[in-house]
Amino acid sequence: MGINLTLAWRNLWRHPRRTGLTLAAIVFSDVLLVWMIALQLGQYDMMIDNTLQSFTGHVQIQAHGYLDNPQMRRTVPDAIELAAHIRQELHNTNSHTEAKINAHVSARAMGFALVSSEKRSYGAQIAGVQPQYEPQVSVIPGLIQQGRYLSGPDREEAVIGSVMARNLKAGIGDELTLLGSGKDGSFAAAVVPIVGIYESGNTELDRQLVQLPLRYFQDVFSMRGSAHSIVVTATSHEQTQNLTARLRNLIHDDNLDVVNWERLQPGLKQAIQADFSTAWLMYGVLVALVAFSVLNTFLMSVLERTREFGIMLALGVTPGKVGRLVWTESFFMAVTGMLFGIAAGAAFTTYFVIHGFSYPGMEELASKFNLPDRFYPALNSVSLLLGPGVIFIATLLAALWPATRIHLLKPVEAMQAV
Repeated sequence: MGINLTLAWRNLWRHPRRTGLTLAAIVFSDVLLVWMIALQLGQYDMMIDNTLQSFTGHVQIQAHGYLDNPQMRRTVPDAIELAAHIRQELHNTNSHTEAKINAHVSARAMGFALVSSEKRSYGAQIAGVQPQYEPQVSVIPGLIQQGRYLSGPDREEAVIGSVMARNLKAGIGDELTLLGSGKDGSFAAAVVPIVGIYESGNTELDRQLVQLPLRYFQDVFSMRGSAHSIVVTATSHEQTQNLTARLRNLIHDDNLDVVNWERLQPGLKQAIQADFSTAWLMYGVLVALVAFSVLNTFLMSVLERTREFGIMLALGVTPGKVGRLVWTESFFMAVTGMLFGIAAGAAFTTYFVIHGFSYPGMEELASKFNLPDRFYPALNSVSLLLGPGVIFIATLLAALWPATRIHLLKPVEAMQAV
């Protein structure tokens, strides 16, 4: 075995220029794949966090069955008190069992009503929020274009989207009349002034969502202290699993469900999976080019050594041993290229992990929608090993044909080859 390894390494460097160029192609492809996959995963992280922080949150506590059938009567009792308890428990640190989780919590109630201004009427979704905590779980309070955000937990005031304001032909200071149905089936009616108009960039959200202070919402819709969800937002979606487990330990009510973002936004996860699969079509072209480069290198190597292989076969060396020698050469090349590629890819990507990545116009777009002005590649085991691992396998597979071709050689004819 030791002789095979020595011969394989020596044979690999018979033509140092050809071997060096092939290794350079492998390393360059590894670096490119590490950077592109890390950049893509970083974009997904930013997409998930920005989408969830806009309104949904990473995890929600809801009444059992509310996610599938969001009826008004499916509520979380004493929601404000429960949200305060969860907020306190999440920020407590127990060094023996549970670590502190940096998360924000806010109770929220949802309803529907006919919203009327002096000139027009439209159906709208009404959200009761905690004004002091909503800015921590949603970006909407930071997107106020006119006026201000809600100022008190029980003030009689409303914030609406820019599209709704345009449709209703209403502005700051105008009054809205709300007509809907309460939790107990009673008639819910209110007249509230508009104190703020937000613009999120999401047309549907800007067209149909009205926000009221939660306590005022509870009075209007006869909620009796309850709400429909407790929204919990972490610093990153990567904390969702731990956060979900922690919340389930805190909730001791069989009538309440802890729902993570993958169930709240199933379309988001499916879109990311589809995009990642599509990206691998492009990555596959790059891997194929590397595989053909390796195939060409080893095929030329086998053809050049046909006479040498014929002599070895004539001396009694089996075709299998000769083939394994060629395959060992490809293994050395694959391992060397992968190690250098991972190291160079990690070094190159680390720069962007530290300084971030932005493109022209991103800062202006981000400031308009209250989003980060740059995103950061996700350098982890997946981005670091996935691309180089695929190229490693492709390199070994590419060497199978040259190694198998040796079985077709006839010793007498091979020794006569020029």
